[in-house]
Amino acid sequence: MPGEPVYLDHHATTRVDPRVLEAMAPFWSGQFGNPSSPHHAPARRAADAVAAARQQVSNLVGADPREVVFTSGATEANNLALLGVLRASPPGSHFVISAIEHASVLEPAQRLRREGFGLTVVPVDRCGRVDPQQVEAAITSGTVLVSVMTANNEIGTIQPIAEIGALCRRKGVLLHTDAVQAAACLPMPFAEWSVDLASFSGHKMYGPMGIGALFVRRRDPRIALQPLCFGGSQEQRRRPGTLPTPLIVGFGAACQIARESLGVEPQRIAALRDRLRERLCSRLDGLAMNGDPDHRLPGNLHVSFSGVDGDALLTALEDVAASSGAACSAGDHELSHVLRAIGLDETLARSSVRFGVGRFNTAEEIDRTAEIISSVVQKLRHAKGTGQ
Repeated sequence: MPGEPVYLDHHATTRVDPRVLEAMAPFWSGQFGNPSSPHHAPARRAADAVAAARQQVSNLVGADPREVVFTSGATEANNLALLGVLRASPPGSHFVISAIEHASVLEPAQRLRREGFGLTVVPVDRCGRVDPQQVEAAITSGTVLVSVMTANNEIGTIQPIAEIGALCRRKGVLLHTDAVQAAACLPMPFAEWSVDLASFSGHKMYGPMGIGALFVRRRDPRIALQPLCFGGSQEQRRRPGTLPTPLIVGFGAACQIARESLGVEPQRIAALRDRLRERLCSRLDGLAMNGDPDHRLPGNLHVSFSGVDGDALLTALEDVAASSGAACSAGDHELSHVLRAIGLDETLARSSVRFGVGRFNTAEEIDRTAEIISSVVQKLRHAKGTGQ
């Protein structure tokens, strides 16, 4: 659309892929049956579409389709994983999370702690990586669950999930991972990683908003999971309610496209991300890159601009859509818990901006963005008398 800013906020949400829209279109009106009502042809067509989408989601991570529980998104999936597992466990059971989890893990964790469950929060290093040895040290005889996100939504750091999964399996502890940011760009062989539960969101992988899923391993071990709500037999009674067929179809299509694109798209996006970083570094001094330089989401660039307030920069960037961190907490002006956890100085933390490169960005957009950002940063520094 003419006049639209260059969109570099793909960690917050993504544009729905046109191929996803095409797959969804018939199910808004023409094929509108309820997939839970199998007594007539429209309902059976809807049920078949849901089953096909469930297969597409499971194919992305090498799972059994019966291990996919559809939810309203990753926030619900994360809540269902933590609250569901702990409340189905003996009173006072213990669980472990990392210090940089999404709010939809941190807040249920604190709720469970208030209910009497034991909680250990393991730290991260200055790159935002969890040390598997610290996870192992945190596990006690009463631990039933470890939850560590696959990749961080702010600084893009990718965690050693396979190592953590192996130690959890040795200890007989379940592993949950919030895989939201990784689903569209990283291979995730859950069987090899020994992942027992994982959360996904459609709108973070070029699918529709309002749909997600929780992967729940069916065997070895079989997982007891207390539902969050009641009133229907859908999703094996783990998540009752009428299934939103159009959203599920779109989510399935998004997963299929992601799976087919894994060999090419992440490398292209990483090249664009590196192009932006190189052009910013060639034009500006006083830049610091946050997150792990090697274990990082391909589209993530998290930068601290010395001498510039991050919010002021974002306000001035009328032609670039970026953000200062997690979309769910962007309005509270609190210092990011992720940046605190990696030990970033408060001044640098407040000068930070997150750029998320995505599927539909071009090299021309990246070059234009670098020019715009450089010009705005120089003007802001000059206004403060801190030109660098």
